[in-house]
This record gives sequence, structure tokens and C-alpha cells, in this order.
Amino acid sequence: MKLIAKTLYGLENILANELTGLGAKDVRPVNRAVVFEGDQSILYKVNYCSRTAMSVLMEIAEFRIRSSDDLHKNSLRIDWKKYLDPDRTFSVVPVIHSPLFSHTGYAGLLLKDAVADWFVQKTGRRPSVSTSNPDIVFNLHISNQQVTVSIDSSVIPLYKRGYRREQGLAPMNEVLAAGIVLLSGWDGTTALLDPMCGSGTIPVEAALIASGIPPGRYRNYFGFQKWMDYNEELFNSIVEECEAAVKKPDLNITCSDISETAVSLAKLNIASAGLSDRISVVQNDFRDLKPEANSGFIIMNPPYGERMKQSESENLYNMIGSTFKHNFPGYKAFLITSDKEALKQIGLKYKEKVTLYNGSLECILVKYELYEGSRKKHGP
Repeated sequence: MKLIAKTLYGLENILANELTGLGAKDVRPVNRAVVFEGDQSILYKVNYCSRTAMSVLMEIAEFRIRSSDDLHKNSLRIDWKKYLDPDRTFSVVPVIHSPLFSHTGYAGLLLKDAVADWFVQKTGRRPSVSTSNPDIVFNLHISNQQVTVSIDSSVIPLYKRGYRREQGLAPMNEVLAAGIVLLSGWDGTTALLDPMCGSGTIPVEAALIASGIPPGRYRNYFGFQKWMDYNEELFNSIVEECEAAVKKPDLNITCSDISETAVSLAKLNIASAGLSDRISVVQNDFRDLKPEANSGFIIMNPPYGERMKQSESENLYNMIGSTFKHNFPGYKAFLITSDKEALKQIGLKYKEKVTLYNGSLECILVKYELYEGSRKKHGP
């Protein structure tokens, strides 16, 4: 069956590698998603194990239309009893990029009507629509005249892992945090420091990756568990297989922040994830931190955007650059920010950059290779 895993911009290739490793076939990255082929077991496994998928859709119909009426007519040809019955509730999530529809909601309404009309014709009863807690979620994607109807196997987005108990002012999306760790190439064998950890998302995701802990472990629900063909025995066997691969490596992960509140939040979330024995948490100013090893990785998400005035940002980034140069020779540093002007204050030339999005903010992830006597060069 044809499956689509949605992700964040810039993480498509990371997700494609993940899916290939999980056994997916015909893997093809597209914009903010990866298309692939897989059976029911792959669908379950990707939901349970993928770190960089936001949701997983199963395509159920594809057709072309020339008018809005065509959407309703073609939708009536779908065998809806495979996916729904009159006793279950459903909703439709429309994603519309077509001149045929001036209002996204209208296209969604047409599909809802087609589903209801189909059941009335076949059974004399209609399933109810629920916007708050639907049993089944259909995704309607229209690009010009091309229509794709899918069913959402995740429903609750996969970045909502389930371990987060509290969050700070601007928490990082768990999928983004995992993607950054995977982009960095950190493999768990060297030290890892997040010196501005906030609620601890980057260290938690890093520890999950290094330990082989599936992110689905903390969730109590996936959308496919309400599907007509849900195979509980198969899903349980996949969970057992994935959990059997979990390991407990000797990790050197440090989670630090200058804020007492942030440190408390991080400790709470790390404990909730069962990782208190794998991540060290300290309250400290980054400029006062000293490396515990001769080499390692720094991955950080300093404040940026509306959280900071420009002058404050420039002073902060100047301090970050100075600390990189003087305290962490031999390390590789990865920093994500939307503030390209403040980034110049670091005073080091980055070796690589990747464009990512943190929510609606366009950001860049930059890599610095630090060494003794780092020379000051221009930034971006």
C-alpha cells in the first residue's frame, strides 16, 4: 500500500533514511514528506519507531477533477466501508491548493457529504462528524486538479511523544530536536552538551536515539488502533520486537541552563522519559561550563526571534562564540537560529548550514568545528 510520512522542511532525507532502515520500500522524499510502500506491519512500525515523521497517511484514492462537483461524484466511488462504519465518527482535514476552491473548508465539506451520502445509500445510516475526538481522520489533498484522499494512521501528531510533562516559553518540537541530533551525526560514543536546554527536548531525544528507545513507547494511542482492520496481535508483536532492541549504552550527555526554572522543567521531563540515569542536569551559565572530554558535540537552541531584543541577541551570540573558542576546542558545535544578524556575532565561520523550520520560523542549523586558537572570521 502507498504510504506518506509527513515531516518538517529540511528533514526529508533524514526521514527517508529512517524509513529505509525500518523496512519501507520505494522510498521517495518529496517536499515536507516521504512517499513509500509498505504493508500493515510497516505502517505500525513507522508510527511506533520513527523519530522524524510527524504523521503517517495511507492513500485510499487518487483522481482528477475539473470542478467542485467532480470531487463529490468521484468520492462516492470510494468503498468507504473498508475504513468506516455508521457507528464510528470521522473528520476531514483538507489541504487545498487549487483554483477550483476559493475556500478550503468547502472542499472538506464536499468530502464529508460524499461519505455521509455513500452510507445512506448503502445502509440507510450515516456516520457522525466529530471535530474534537474523531475515530477516523481522513486527509483531503488537492493540488490544482489532482485529488488524493488518505486516512491518518497517527491522528495525534507523532511529535507529541507523551513524555513531556511541562514546557518552557518556546519549547522545541520533538521531531525537530531528533532531526537535528541525527543531522549532527552524533552517535552516542562521545560527549554531548546542550548548554541552553530549556525543557530538555534535545538531550531527551539524543538519549532515545543512542539507546534505541522507540519514541512511540510513551504514547497510549495511535489512530490505526480504531481502524476497521486493526490487528492488535500484530501491533503487540512489533512493540515487543522494537522494545527488545533497546540498549543501555554508557552515555555522556549533559543538559544545562542558566535558568533554575528551565533546569527544573528539564529534570521533570527527563524523569518522565525514564532517562535520569543517562542525562546529567546542571544549572550553569554557558560561559562558565568546561568540557568533560577533549572532544564531543554541542547542540544548542539559544533564544531568538520575538524572545530577544536585537542588542540582547548580539551580546548573547558574542558570548556563545567566545565560549566556543576558549572553552571547547576539539568539539563540533551545532546551533539553530532564525537570527542571521546576531549569528554574525559568533565570530566564527560555520562549516555547514541547513535550512529548517521551528514552527513558522525559518531557521538555519549551522555547524562549527572548533579547534585551539580558532581564528575570527566573518559569519554568514
